[in-house]
Amino acid sequence: MTRITRILIANRGEIAVRIMRTARSMGINCVAIRTAAEPDALYLSMADIIHSEEDELAEIPVFLDVEKLIGIALTTECNAIHPGYGFLSENAYFAEKCRDNGIIFIGPSPDAIYKMGNKPVARQIALKHRIPMAMGSTGSVANEEEALSQAARIGYPVIIKAASGGGGRGMRVVRQESDMERMFILASREAEKAFNDPGVFIEKYIENPKHIEFQILGDTHGNIIHLGERECSIQRKHQKLLEEAPSPALNEELRRRMGETAVRIARAVGYYSAGTVEFLLDSDHNFYFMEMNTRIQVEHPVTEMITGIDLIEQQIRIASGEKLTIMQEDIRLTGWAIECRINAEDVQAGFAPAPGKIEKISFPDEPGVRIDTGVRAGSSIVASYDSMIAKLIVTGKDRHEAIINTKQALDKVWIKGTKTTVPFFRMLMRNPIFQAGTFTTAFIEKDLEKFHQCSEYEESIAAWIATKLFVEENLTDKSAGISFEQGRELTPWLLRKRLSQF
Repeated sequence: MTRITRILIANRGEIAVRIMRTARSMGINCVAIRTAAEPDALYLSMADIIHSEEDELAEIPVFLDVEKLIGIALTTECNAIHPGYGFLSENAYFAEKCRDNGIIFIGPSPDAIYKMGNKPVARQIALKHRIPMAMGSTGSVANEEEALSQAARIGYPVIIKAASGGGGRGMRVVRQESDMERMFILASREAEKAFNDPGVFIEKYIENPKHIEFQILGDTHGNIIHLGERECSIQRKHQKLLEEAPSPALNEELRRRMGETAVRIARAVGYYSAGTVEFLLDSDHNFYFMEMNTRIQVEHPVTEMITGIDLIEQQIRIASGEKLTIMQEDIRLTGWAIECRINAEDVQAGFAPAPGKIEKISFPDEPGVRIDTGVRAGSSIVASYDSMIAKLIVTGKDRHEAIINTKQALDKVWIKGTKTTVPFFRMLMRNPIFQAGTFTTAFIEKDLEKFHQCSEYEESIAAWIATKLFVEENLTDKSAGISFEQGRELTPWLLRKRLSQF
């Protein structure tokens, strides 16, 4: 075993704060990187050492510069690097360079990162180990002609996916042959821009599935367990907005089978550290391996809240060479947890980023509520980084209570200075489909216009009612260019769409 004494946090925002909180509780020093874009970021206040990186003209941002990060770690005498999520967290070359320089990479081996990070390779491994998957290409698809051939074999609709990376980028659904060329080019270009790899592959598109993922922990001694599942089906553009644990869709038998499958795919690549195996679940409860994320997930807190296990601590201990002290039979899922990703986004503009300065911010501070954030009053949400403001994690003894508690917690969140996703979550908690747990990944696209803002605390309700009455009385004349279907309820989303035509 090698004792980790000082960690370079190769990340920013709330995940940097989260890592430092656990590391410092373990008596480990932390080094943070100050950037010109965020010179007064909250995470810097928690660091033992701050390395300033002020070069605004650098071609590569510091969090994506392997050589620079290695140099900072060596200069500040760190014997470990934690990559967090995003940036270089799933970069096999970065993990290998850490190892070559005698620095512990707090994550899996470069080999596991490569095999699971390259989706065609991961599919081949899954096929070899008889892991259930949707039909698809066995490797990357070279061009539009091959894509058409593969789609004809698989059957429409299909989905084009980036061979490297994830997070919904480089993905396009193709429902008919005439759309293939355009979608292939768009997906390939987006993949190259996001992951520096234009490679894509094709799978059968499963309509209206649930997105279920299993948390994995493995050590360097061959022990691998799972910590149950997370429900991740509330998404827009294949990017998650809300997660909960456990999932309302799984019973004990299905959880056992999916968990065992997740462990099997992790064992196939000799996996260690924290990781997540993602599945699609269809309406008949058939599940299909989708991918494995070889890093800590944004949504890891909901698993921590129902298992009592600190996943960052486990990552650090595993990276030090320690054996897991938790066996599969020790895992107990207690209660329910819901996480809302509070982003600086304009929901009514299609969740478009809304960067700006946080003038005032207030969160609930009470039992059963956890706030993971990287901002404070005065912080700026800058366009060059992601739009996350905070993660609101709320627990309950069961799902019903967790929803009630989340609803109450959201009504106590106050953020001034930028548009956020808070109103969306307030509406979501009151939506009967969400409350029933029957939603799928198509929920937002299908049901967004059915949402209502019911919070008594929102001053905008009065303005909304007045606008609704005005439109119904004055703007229903077809000659004015606006009409509404008879009997269809007028919602804020529908109103915005129709008025945009006026």
